[in-house]
This record gives sequence, C-alpha cells and structure tokens, in this order.
Amino acid sequence: MGLNDTPASERLHIAFFGRRNAGKSSLVNALTGQNMSVVSDTAGTTTDPVKKTMEILPLGPVYIIDTPGFDDEGELGELRVEKTREIVRQTDIAVLVTDGRGRGNCEAELEEIFKENSIPYLIVRNKSDIEESSADDESKNPVVVSSKTLDGIEELKEKLSQMKQSAGNVRVLLSDIINKGEHVVLVIPIDESAPKGRIILPQQMVIRELLEVGAVTTVVKETELEETLAGMSQPPRMVITDSQAFGKVMKIVPEEVELTSFSILMARYKGTLETQVNGVESLKKLKGGEKILISEGCTHKRQCRDIGTVKLPGWIREFTGKDFEFETSSGGTFPNDLKKYSLIVHCGGCMLNEKEMQGRMKSALEEGVPFTNYGTLIASVHGILERALRPFS
Repeated sequence: MGLNDTPASERLHIAFFGRRNAGKSSLVNALTGQNMSVVSDTAGTTTDPVKKTMEILPLGPVYIIDTPGFDDEGELGELRVEKTREIVRQTDIAVLVTDGRGRGNCEAELEEIFKENSIPYLIVRNKSDIEESSADDESKNPVVVSSKTLDGIEELKEKLSQMKQSAGNVRVLLSDIINKGEHVVLVIPIDESAPKGRIILPQQMVIRELLEVGAVTTVVKETELEETLAGMSQPPRMVITDSQAFGKVMKIVPEEVELTSFSILMARYKGTLETQVNGVESLKKLKGGEKILISEGCTHKRQCRDIGTVKLPGWIREFTGKDFEFETSSGGTFPNDLKKYSLIVHCGGCMLNEKEMQGRMKSALEEGVPFTNYGTLIASVHGILERALRPFS
C-alpha cells in the first residue's frame, strides 16, 4: 500500500457469490478490467477467496472479493464453503451471480444468509451472450451482463455506486468533538512492539482527521509528555494515548484535561464502543479457570512483551486476583464456536472493516459472551475508564 492509498479496512468491500461455473471470476475480471481471478470452464477453479484493492469509477476505492462456488462438494468443498461464509462477515455489498440455470437452492441459501446478516445484495445474471435467462431469474429483475462482450458492466457499476450512496454511513473518529484551533496531544510510544519506520493505522487516521479539522496537534512519546505539557502556555483540549501507556499517562495528564485512547476511538468509529464498555463489566464477575479469548485483527511477530499474550493476561490476573485459561486468534480467522469463552477481548480492529467487527461482536452476543476491546479493558483495570469515556458523553 502506498503512503496515500486508502487502507483496505476503509474501502467498500464488494464480494461476489454464487454456484460453481456461474462466471463469478469472469465477471470480477470484467468489472475490474484486470485478470484478477483465474478463469476456466472447469467448475471449482477458484479454491480460495481472491482479494484485491483498487479504484473503480464511479465507486471509488473498493476491496473486491471473488469467492469459491457455494455449491462445492466433498471434504475440500466444505472447507471452501466455510471460507465463503467467513467472507460474508466482512461484506458491505454482495453480488449474487447467476447464469442461464436460474436460481436454485444454492442461490436461495445465499440470499437468506445476506438477509440474516443485513447485507444489501444485487443479483447479476451473467453469460447473456450465450444463455437465455429463466423465468424465475427474470422475476428478480437482475442486472444482465456478459463478461465476454462487457454488455451491462457499466450498468452494474452504476447500480453498485447507488447502493454505496444509499448506505450513507459517514463515520468520524473525533472531528465531531474537536474544533478548529484546539490543541490535541498524541502519545505514541516507540518501544519493541512499535512497527519499524512507521506509526500504526489508528494513529495515522487520528492525525489525518485532526489536520482536516484544523486542530493543533503535538505528537510525543510518553517519556516526553510531562515536559511537553509543562511547556504549554495553557493545557491542551485533549490527550490521546496508546492504551498500553495508560498507566503512565494518567499520572501525568491533569484531571481537567480530557484523556482517551486510540483503541477507544477505534471502537467508537466501528460502532462497537457501547457494547465493549458493557462487556468489560463482566471481568469483575469471572471465576478463576474460565476461558478468555484475546483476538487480534492483524498478524504480526510476537514480541517478548506482546500485548495479546503477555501484557493483557498479566493485567487481567492482577486486577481480578484470579488465573484464567487464555486463547488467542489473529488475522482473518475468528472462532466459530464461542460458547466455551466467558469473555472476548478484541483489538481495536483497525485492519478489519466495520462489517467484520460488527459481525464478530454480533456472533459473541448471540452466544451470550461478553465482548470488549483492548483499550476499554486496559482503562478499566487502571481505574480510568469513566475518565476515558468522558469526551464522548
């Protein structure tokens, strides 16, 4: 990703679903103008989801996903279908691809899945150059296209653009509470867990939004925070810190200055903050020996003082005075069976789109499992959660 590229998590996720050999991959290639997916007359050529970030006019920055056939068979087929179900969790708009065979049980099941997950979807009948549509297919008023001749492709782009606009989901991190000219101090530790040569996505996003607002922004390490605040003619409007530094920063920032974390801002941005605040309350009620899942949306090399495997378990044990069984997940994988957990602690989800984070949270709540995030839990165990939420009340 280039320095000015839109992150994948911030792009509109459009996924293509359907049975084998319906022409999903051909349609994706026609829509994107690239040979993104391998095309063959052999059913089941696409064995794993194929993903690509790109710009498509008039849609703008998008994340295109081509999925395996949903009617795949056998043991490997079942695994491919399960992969397809995982993609549903992160889909903003679904494209259900049919051909002259019309709609059958496979398509009906996919439509039901889209409805259950509140995913807007569009039916597209492919292969218009060689196949007649069925009466059942026509009753759904599909967009009719040909991946070979490109007939209907521009209409498909326009339809997808209209669906994007109708969603009307404008999210902000903090530009609704910070005004032009106000001073915000960002605390960004540079330790063994910090990525080399860059700062992480939530920090980039906050800096960019503050610049757009016209706020005055100061970026420091926690080791220079006290000196920085002492040198100011007046206190800043807000201090935003990496959650791992909450313990140090809370002792330095005066009580009258608003204080929160990047992780809490991300939870607000993804629409999960209220649930995560409620979820962290369960920590006080847990019994020793119960299972806690610590989940991260990205994958990285574990450090000796890794937050997910070392720091969080340590803070939880210290706060509760009890020991627990900790399990971890990372990247695009998230357990299907959540019943065995008594609490799920998730990262801020900066590498996951809103749909994926909402889906993970929903899965937990449906199983009755409390769901919280790193920043909320860290603020809670340090006794400053109420203060960290004050800017949003």
